[in-house]
Amino acid sequence: MRGWVGAWALGAWVATGCGVPEEPVAPPQGGGTPIVVEEPPPSSGPEVTPGPVEPPPPTVDPNPPVQPPPTAPPPPPTAEPTVGPWPDEALVNYSSRYGLGASIQGVAVDDAYNIWLLDGERIGVLRPGDSAPRWTSGVGQAAGGFGQDRRALDSSVICGGSAGRAYVGYLTYELDTAFIYSPDGSDFPNYNNPDPTRFDPVKYDEYLKGDMDVVKLGADGQVVLEEHLSRSARSNGPSDIGIRNTNDHHFDEDRSVFTCVKVMRGQHRGDIYIGTNHGVTRVRGLEYNSHRHPVWFKPKPDGGQTQMAGYTYGLGIAQNGDVLIGNDWNLGVVTPSVALADWDKTNDTLNPEKLNSYLPELNSLEDKDFWRSLQQTTDGSYYAASKDFGLWKFTIARRSEARGTKVTGLPTDALSSIAATDDGSLFIGTRGFGLWKLDAQKQLTHVDGVDGVSVTQLVYDPTVKPAMLYVLTNAGLTVLRGH
Repeated sequence: MRGWVGAWALGAWVATGCGVPEEPVAPPQGGGTPIVVEEPPPSSGPEVTPGPVEPPPPTVDPNPPVQPPPTAPPPPPTAEPTVGPWPDEALVNYSSRYGLGASIQGVAVDDAYNIWLLDGERIGVLRPGDSAPRWTSGVGQAAGGFGQDRRALDSSVICGGSAGRAYVGYLTYELDTAFIYSPDGSDFPNYNNPDPTRFDPVKYDEYLKGDMDVVKLGADGQVVLEEHLSRSARSNGPSDIGIRNTNDHHFDEDRSVFTCVKVMRGQHRGDIYIGTNHGVTRVRGLEYNSHRHPVWFKPKPDGGQTQMAGYTYGLGIAQNGDVLIGNDWNLGVVTPSVALADWDKTNDTLNPEKLNSYLPELNSLEDKDFWRSLQQTTDGSYYAASKDFGLWKFTIARRSEARGTKVTGLPTDALSSIAATDDGSLFIGTRGFGLWKLDAQKQLTHVDGVDGVSVTQLVYDPTVKPAMLYVLTNAGLTVLRGH
């Protein structure tokens, strides 16, 4: 059985596809479960057991309230695209021209067209007019380096924000239980039995590990920490402890960020979605809502069920602004709420669910599909890319049922990222065979001129004309224009 679950769990268009390191992270000393960066843990995958007692799923109100007004004003009207500040050439090797190097793990662009780069504990910014990026080390969670006794095990992804702002994701280990006692020591679910002896300051400090930093460009060109993302969209406990469940701050389920996407056009322009070890968290400015996810329920021998959420590496934005989600097992499509505060609510009036399903033509319910990227092309077709099983075109038969057909002709099934462009094409990043393009006529060709054989990230920016496709590979950054 599969279904959508919000933050209390049992147990437009986008710049897409942040890459992550491929090597597993070492396990922590003294307990805890390591986050495996490219390979989720073996056996049945992450079984969510958030607290001493599993919280119930949200109750769906048969007479839901009227949609509240947005918590933030709508974005300003989109200006007519211009060529922008970067070279108006069909293909440019930015690593060569601007001295970026080949070790970049993530790339992003903000609203002022600053190009942000991530390389371990370094953050670089290439500003319009610069001949080379300026790098800053040790910002935010990276201060003091990475390790099991630090704020993070490693950095993971970067997303551009408003002018001069970016979002940086980090990795940490999972907790044996995601429930954390507040200083008064009250117990879930009623929190009416305080006992300060239950409070553990070391465990409480776990809230601050991993998660996401908001950074900004200082007046001197250095990158500085704006703040560690901590402001829940609904008032919920402390406001300085990082990302925790929006509907109950005692649960720290979203700890590692695997991917992020920025909405580039439409009603929700500027919103950021991040895929984590537990679900999808939505960010607007300095506020977040954590979380929601498509899940399925694994029967237990005692007749109960275990929620199977998986790791979310696959995110995309459909042509109409729907959020496309792909985790270890499931594909999901949801229309996002107007108000950020409503994102985690499983209410079809607020967040209409269009799909929550595995792909039966690929694997069984319990077998993992390892989705890494999702997109919708301009003709309305949905595509999903798997780490191990290639490219699939899928349709929504009904809310609980997807149907898929494998796209043949690629030289490998090991895919990393896909990007839909305004000319009707779908660009496909492979591991080992470079960049490919499925054009509007569904003809598949290799894209020549891009250095590197393994694509780690594709970022499409349609706010300039010709549009820009950032292609990050093992050899550096190349930008294509005109698609």
